[in-house]
Amino acid sequence: MVAPTVVIAKEIVMRTRPRFASHPLPAFALLMLGVLTMFATALAQAQTLNVLYSFTDSGNVGDQPYSGLVMDQAGRLYGTTAYGGEHGYGTVYRVSRAGSGWIATGLYSFQGGMDGDTPVANVTFGPDGTLYGTTFSGGEGYGTVFNLRPPATVCKAAQCPWIEAVLYRFTGGSDGGFGDSFASYADALVFDQAGNVYGTTSGGGTNGDGVVFKLTRSGESWTESVLWNFTGASDGGYPASGVIFDSAGNLYGTASEGGAHNDGVVYELSPSGSGWTQTTLYAFRGSEDGYSPPFGGVTMDAQGNLYGTTGVFSDSGGEAYELTLSGGSWTVSKRQTFSAYEGPVDTPTLDAQGNLYGTIPFDDESVAEVFKLTPSGNGWIYTHFYQFNGSNGFTPVGGVIFDASGNLYGTTSLGGQYTDGLVWEITP
Repeated sequence: MVAPTVVIAKEIVMRTRPRFASHPLPAFALLMLGVLTMFATALAQAQTLNVLYSFTDSGNVGDQPYSGLVMDQAGRLYGTTAYGGEHGYGTVYRVSRAGSGWIATGLYSFQGGMDGDTPVANVTFGPDGTLYGTTFSGGEGYGTVFNLRPPATVCKAAQCPWIEAVLYRFTGGSDGGFGDSFASYADALVFDQAGNVYGTTSGGGTNGDGVVFKLTRSGESWTESVLWNFTGASDGGYPASGVIFDSAGNLYGTASEGGAHNDGVVYELSPSGSGWTQTTLYAFRGSEDGYSPPFGGVTMDAQGNLYGTTGVFSDSGGEAYELTLSGGSWTVSKRQTFSAYEGPVDTPTLDAQGNLYGTIPFDDESVAEVFKLTPSGNGWIYTHFYQFNGSNGFTPVGGVIFDASGNLYGTTSLGGQYTDGLVWEITP
């Protein structure tokens, strides 16, 4: 397949999965990297960015990370790369402190075929302390759900691969699947208290518009069940992100198409007897909502309010929004429109003070950035928290996470020393 001329790394609008044989950057991306390098000295930063690791297309760590990061209790960072590794099908990697610096380790290189390939969503820690995630392709051709755990015995070699198990291979039929459709790139899988796994696929299902699925463990095997088949009508279709739980066991997410105006929806799934009931909480309205659709999912604060972003391409910008339940209906209580060439495509992150953070692949100055939104009355104060200049990263598609000290961490899918992306830390 031919790579698109403009990379917004997740290829969401294209609905294709380009395979970069040797990972050359598309012409537009190369041009932008050159332009950004020229203007690097003109960008004054209030924060300090540390490049923890620059990806390269050699070795077993992989390259081009389209996902964000997850941190363990020891402060080590974990993520996925879509390409590279020992077989060229992507990796799961770890970045750890080593003295005054950081080192990157390839934990697993996907082998393609039935093993899966092209992991582009975040990994997450399950209740058992091991890693879970998805691949966009491989398996039966429509992606997989996998588990990754460290070796059972002490490893005496310099680098020992972790042990991978494929929990489920999607068929692209009624069970869902990824394939060439929109992919659930942005968000990790989630777990209920019993250890069952929940997620979405952007395609497949009874109507071909994607599903919300559940994996239930029985001994060493896992069984998939579909909680909701999207129809592409009022309930939405093609979910491009995962789901979250509230304290009552309800699930929340977004769909990038469908709804009353065919611009996507925010939805809720509630347990109901032996099944689930879907409720559309909000249907996006195109230009009124920052030229939707929503590609990222939603996050929830302690009061039950929902936060998310819309983001589209071609100088439309997208917006951040807050949804508040009032009088039995959900309404947009805050909006912040982005003057960006490419709007956010991942789920934003809330800090303890209620500030909202996320990433923009290209803003109105033709640079990439981390943004911060500070609550103020009925709106937000918008801060360009950090702007990337090409040499320190380009196209940050994944979101951000915090450590206990308030430092931010994330990835860029391109740019850096070898133009294959990097892992960064921002210390305010």
